[in-house]
Amino acid sequence: MVRPADSATGTQFVVGKIKNTMAKYSKLAEKKVEKAMHERKRGTLRSGRGGKKVTSRKQAIAIGLSEARKRGAKVPKKAAKKTTRKTAKGGRKMAKKRSR
Repeated sequence: MVRPADSATGTQFVVGKIKNTMAKYSKLAEKKVEKAMHERKRGTLRSGRGGKKVTSRKQAIAIGLSEARKRGAKVPKKAAKKTTRKTAKGGRKMAKKRSR
């Protein structure tokens, strides 16, 4: 059973749980990402010091969020980078394929 959301706190009450319905991103962050995506589509979005043209959708979003953070907008913290370990199993498969 779900009760209506409390407009003052932005929470929605579910039996046994309280679900937060507050926005993760501010309107400023939304606008910055929208602008970055638009620039990418037109081919005018450039990255970093090198100034290379951005073609990746994910990179455009990251640039928009970064600009929003600089302006002090409400944006969640950056996710920690995951490190991946290469397994020997994959290496063995490639070795077998090459030897045939």
